[in-house]
Amino acid sequence: MGILLGILTALTWGGSDFLARFTTERMGTLRTLLYMQLIGFILLTIALPWLGGWGHLADGSGWQPWAWGVLAGCVNAFSTLGLYRSFEVGKMAVVAPLSASYPALTVTLSLLSGEHLSAIRAAGILCTMLGVLLVAGGEKAPDANNTDAVRRSGKGIGWALASALGFGVLFWLLVLRVIPRVGAPQTVWMIRMTCTVIAAAMILIARQPIRLPRNSRLFSLGMGAGDTSAFVLSNRAMQLEQVAVVSVLGSLYGAVTVALAAVVLREHVSRWQCVGIAAIFFGIYLMSR
Repeated sequence: MGILLGILTALTWGGSDFLARFTTERMGTLRTLLYMQLIGFILLTIALPWLGGWGHLADGSGWQPWAWGVLAGCVNAFSTLGLYRSFEVGKMAVVAPLSASYPALTVTLSLLSGEHLSAIRAAGILCTMLGVLLVAGGEKAPDANNTDAVRRSGKGIGWALASALGFGVLFWLLVLRVIPRVGAPQTVWMIRMTCTVIAAAMILIARQPIRLPRNSRLFSLGMGAGDTSAFVLSNRAMQLEQVAVVSVLGSLYGAVTVALAAVVLREHVSRWQCVGIAAIFFGIYLMSR
């Protein structure tokens, strides 16, 4: 069941992040972050009574669950900010899988924390991570006549790597410290609340427009619902399956985003990137054994 939830996480995150490409172009990174988090916060607040209620946030556990939730929210806010900025300025077929390389850090931290993997699952993780690297590094030079591809070529890589670093730490923290003390859906609620406050504060400090444009409302709704659902699925999967496996499965959102970019945006996928995508799915098969 944990493997299935991990795959559903990747599909949902991949679709949500693909929508981010359009919203970041229309209203910028900060407003995209704000309204994705705010919509997710509202939807999850409504759904929380059917997802186990308030959990440790309201059972007399004191301030610690709230503190862990705020910490997770801060890490997520700046990781997502880097991710969306990379989507805004870079080529999605490159920056999406590059940002999805965060399991390299999560797996390392998990192994250092005492988690053990079977040989076949370790091989699956290595195969999947190799596939992510091939997808990220297999881009061909853009056609000189394609002005958008030329403009985006090589851009956003630093933002994507910063995002991967943040998410790598976040998912290790979630399974080791945050979810046991807060609860799976309750952690996502705390993350959404914290990120909403941080994004709104950054917009006000930067004196940027805060209104949600009419032409971005449906995209923002889809992103908020999709990203929040993916986080809930991922947190639940980490309660059922090894964190190293779930984090790698969740990172496959990069492959989903690349596929959508190739089909919808006509972004070229090279032969090496196709090999990488195949390696990713073979890795999934090994991890499910």
